[in-house]
Amino acid sequence: MARFSRIEVAIKMKETGIVPVFYHQDVEVCKSVVKACYDGGIRVFEFTNRGDFAHEVFGELNKWAAKACPEMMLGVGSIVDGPTTALYIQLGASFIVSPLIDEEMAKICNKRKIAWSPGCGSVTEIGRAHELGCEVVKIFPGSQVGGPSFVAAVKGPMPYASIMPTGGVSPDEENLAGWFKAGVHCVGMGSQLFPKEVLVNKDWTFITNKCKEALDLVKKLR
Repeated sequence: MARFSRIEVAIKMKETGIVPVFYHQDVEVCKSVVKACYDGGIRVFEFTNRGDFAHEVFGELNKWAAKACPEMMLGVGSIVDGPTTALYIQLGASFIVSPLIDEEMAKICNKRKIAWSPGCGSVTEIGRAHELGCEVVKIFPGSQVGGPSFVAAVKGPMPYASIMPTGGVSPDEENLAGWFKAGVHCVGMGSQLFPKEVLVNKDWTFITNKCKEALDLVKKLR
């Protein structure tokens, strides 16, 4: 069962402004990355469903995080169907993120009052996501869909839309300024926070410091 309600998740996404997106087949690496982000001030983290037995990694990670990082809201991304959604909810996911809209996923999440963020690429899709009970929509792939200018354009007729772009987001002031000026709810960020060499060298302090810097930038931009 999720430790956090979908309302708590949506609020915390906005408060922090950044949702790290990460996957590794080694659960110990995942633990180190989550802890590094937690120490850097992150409180919402998206584990990506990739690779064989990813759900087993998440299950162990989530049990560990409940004790080691009690305020961390762990969710799962790259989910594309109902059965996988149900599987991760059973493992305690606090939110589900998808690159697409799937009505079965929406129904499953709504029944369990789990936050669901589907990927959208048009105003019509965002409107449909709202109809299906979505609070925070995902714009994916962010830069390819249209970047900050797309978000700003959507906010014209839909100022109430809460948008989280993923793809094309980096932890530098110029990039973040574009997104937050456009009116995003928060941003999803992956490889830019976790360079390969950092993972190889197990330089967890780098990740902590990079998270702190990015969060400080978000506060400044807001």
